[in-house]
Amino acid sequence: MKSLFFIISAPSGTGKTSLCKEVIRNLSNLTSSVSYTTRKPRSGEMDGRDYFFVSPEKFQQMLDQGLFVEWTEIYGNRYGTSKTFIEKLMKDQVDILFDIDSRGARKILELYPEGISIFVLPPSLQELKKRLVSRGTDSSETITSRLKLAEQEMEDAGFYQYTVVNDSFEEAVKKLKSIVIAERCRRRNGIC
Repeated sequence: MKSLFFIISAPSGTGKTSLCKEVIRNLSNLTSSVSYTTRKPRSGEMDGRDYFFVSPEKFQQMLDQGLFVEWTEIYGNRYGTSKTFIEKLMKDQVDILFDIDSRGARKILELYPEGISIFVLPPSLQELKKRLVSRGTDSSETITSRLKLAEQEMEDAGFYQYTVVNDSFEEAVKKLKSIVIAERCRRRNGIC
């Protein structure tokens, strides 16, 4: 059985990571691709579970060695998807969920065109701003830049096969789970 790739993108603060974790918690044989990053861990994040936290020097070394299938820089921090990590999951025949920005999504789909792409939208930019402020992790300048980037990222939503609005967390989880289940059935000739 070949691994399926679910590529999920969304503007920062939309709830994408929480949605992905909940879908993985509720479905068997589905795991998250854990990216490498140069950013510092947020409260509650664990190395190897949420990200592989590395120094900028280590990240550059890995980049120079060609160890990433894709990488990007966002807000001064680098993020990259490890080839070795993906290959291990594929060998184990596990379906992989990528929590990734739209640039990374395009790169993953270039290498794995059979991937299933899903874009998560906030109910509105005003609600997104409220969520970013309530998170309490960013300065007002950072929130302003995140909102500007969010507007640009939302223009990419049409590139994706599916769009899910996260206006209700429970409903958004149901929709994402439904997409995964439907694609498993479709891609595996009705066997799911």
